[in-house]
Amino acid sequence: MNNNLKLSSIAIIVAFTCQSTQSFAAEETATKGKSDNIEKIIVTGTFSGKSVAKEEASFSISSFSEEDIKKLAPKSTADLFKAIPGVWAESSGGVSGANVFVRGFPGGGDAPFLTVQLQGAPIFPPPTLSFLENSTLFRLDETVEFMEALRGGPNPVLSNGQPGLTTNFLLKEGTDDTEGLVKYSTSDYGLQRIDGVISGAIADDLYFMIGGYIKSSPGVRDAGFNAEKGNQFTVNITKKLDNGKINLYTRHTNDHGVWYLPSPLNVDTVDNEYTQIGTNNRHATIQYGANTTSETIDFGQGRGWNGSVSGGSIDLSLTNNWDLVNRFIYTKGDANTFGLVPNGDATTLSEVADNGDSAFGAVTGNQYSGSTIVQQIGRWVVKKQIEAFTNDFALTKTFKGATFTAGFYHSTFEAKDWWALGNQAYHVVESGGEMLTGIDCNDNQDSCGWNYDINSIGDGSTNALYIAASFEITEALTIDGGIRNENHQIEYTVDEGLDGVITKAVSYDETEIAWTIGINWMFDQHQGVFARVSDGSKMPFFDDFRDNFGAYQNGEDLIKKVTQYEFGYKLSRDNYELYATTFFNEVKGDTFVSQPGAPAEILTNEAYGIEIDFNYFNDNGFSINLNSTIQETEITQSPTNQGNEAQRQPGWQIRVTPSYDIEFDNGMYATLYGNISAVGDRYANNENTVTLSGYEKIDLGIIFSLSDEVQMQLSVSNLTDENALTEGDPRDSLSSNGRYILPRTVDFNVSYQF
Repeated sequence: MNNNLKLSSIAIIVAFTCQSTQSFAAEETATKGKSDNIEKIIVTGTFSGKSVAKEEASFSISSFSEEDIKKLAPKSTADLFKAIPGVWAESSGGVSGANVFVRGFPGGGDAPFLTVQLQGAPIFPPPTLSFLENSTLFRLDETVEFMEALRGGPNPVLSNGQPGLTTNFLLKEGTDDTEGLVKYSTSDYGLQRIDGVISGAIADDLYFMIGGYIKSSPGVRDAGFNAEKGNQFTVNITKKLDNGKINLYTRHTNDHGVWYLPSPLNVDTVDNEYTQIGTNNRHATIQYGANTTSETIDFGQGRGWNGSVSGGSIDLSLTNNWDLVNRFIYTKGDANTFGLVPNGDATTLSEVADNGDSAFGAVTGNQYSGSTIVQQIGRWVVKKQIEAFTNDFALTKTFKGATFTAGFYHSTFEAKDWWALGNQAYHVVESGGEMLTGIDCNDNQDSCGWNYDINSIGDGSTNALYIAASFEITEALTIDGGIRNENHQIEYTVDEGLDGVITKAVSYDETEIAWTIGINWMFDQHQGVFARVSDGSKMPFFDDFRDNFGAYQNGEDLIKKVTQYEFGYKLSRDNYELYATTFFNEVKGDTFVSQPGAPAEILTNEAYGIEIDFNYFNDNGFSINLNSTIQETEITQSPTNQGNEAQRQPGWQIRVTPSYDIEFDNGMYATLYGNISAVGDRYANNENTVTLSGYEKIDLGIIFSLSDEVQMQLSVSNLTDENALTEGDPRDSLSSNGRYILPRTVDFNVSYQF
């Protein structure tokens, strides 16, 4: 990468008041129509839970307020993650099923180094299982106050020990005043959505917040039917005490949408609006198991989450400078996947038809000529039931110039999987293209290649004891550190073939140590530097054993070991702020499987780079946020790919977000805003043989307030309708398939606040 390109990529993202993984965040207040020129106070990553000014923190953290999220107008939870420095998020798969990478950590998909928290507790302790990454389990709506994102830093010691990225969502709480909001949203792709939230007091010091949404649409890529449907309902109860507070919440979600998959790039009629599914193919009969059982499936269900997340916390200040925090969370539900997955390149019908000339539509009966473009599509079914309980207890003692924390983390988790993968058949290449008859593969499933059917049950538990301390050496110099002792147990069985025979059985019990040490030196009240080193790990979960069963049998522990070094500079002034963090990390023992059932590749990965956040604002209503990441990655140990770059992640990315507030004489105001992002080239595979070109994307919007109660928002995403790719074909990197970013969309909403 040339120096000019590196310099042009330097940027920022605004960070606002953050919520802790160890304590709830301090409250913030912003004036409507004004720049968010407020003090940034954070508590995330401070082992004591005591709030500090952001510029005094010895780690990298970003936060996004409700207003920030509104301007970013994310189509999904993972779409919001694009605004986090050091993160590469591929949200082009739809409302669920994103791929999220952080700081060059290796991965072939999903989000193996991401933990999603609600109210400071992990929603599901395994960060990724096949066909399930954590952002699938969380939906944004008007009940969310803000989100924080902690990269590296003390992550290996806190919460579930995630060494990569921890994102934490804080729900709104009630106050003495009853207030609420009703919002209607629509779009040029047929979205119909109603959001609502209300909060207030039940009694003295007892508060409530209730909210949710209901929605439907044919999808950003029109499926011809209501392919995206969902609803969510959340209740949050808070009791304030003289020495703290108690919080209880529950969140019920039933939301799904079509799984957008790679499209055939060598077909002229295919663009970023193409989707495999439609009315003529959403219902299909699959075959599975040793007895060749048949079942008809509605693939319009796509990917989603039908379940609940409930929990709470106790946060108390005790006598003699003792503080107690206990958080708990229980998650249960179904995270199923139904998808039409491309298998190989598109071709002409004459190449595969039994008569070498034509075939007939299985639904319409239409005759298709030999020049018709067709592609083999797999009808994949994954039924996944999950359940988890987590409790995190911490006790802190504060002295003059020092704090000591001891905590105990406990989680149990379960996943029951039933898969029927394969069921390939040739379909016409057009949106919703139907299956054909008169092709041996379609009419005789036994002749159509690969299938992988399993029935598995996995139970696991994690118990961790952690201790931490922070010392104020001088008024300008502080040191903190922590250590975590974690025991991880897995019981797992797999029936491959659905014939009742257990082919893989696992009983695993290992203990690992993680630690972190940081130092912070403030030159003055608003300027300083920090340095941190940490050593953590990603413990193996169910899929790691299934994909690496031979290695497990040979005595390998399958633990991914992660070492990280960070050095940061921070500067905060009246109308601008700058945060720059350099990082270096090494991940040993990572595994990658291109397709379920295929052999795993084991590798060691190194990455280094810089994240630069910059924010400028003035009293005239203008602000600009810049967020940039520059990084280099290298596979340092691999049987075949040593010396190559890590797949899927760009060497540089930049995001510029200008905003301008306009106040009118009659009291109305408007905010004009935009998001301009650019990314560099990436490799689609670890072999570095397929290059995904860089691209630019422009989003624009306006928020117009008719009064203090009524507000309208119009947003345009991908203004130039860029036909860029987020990935190639992860199951066959040499095929001419790729997944486009989402096409241009126009969204509109109007809300009434009371």
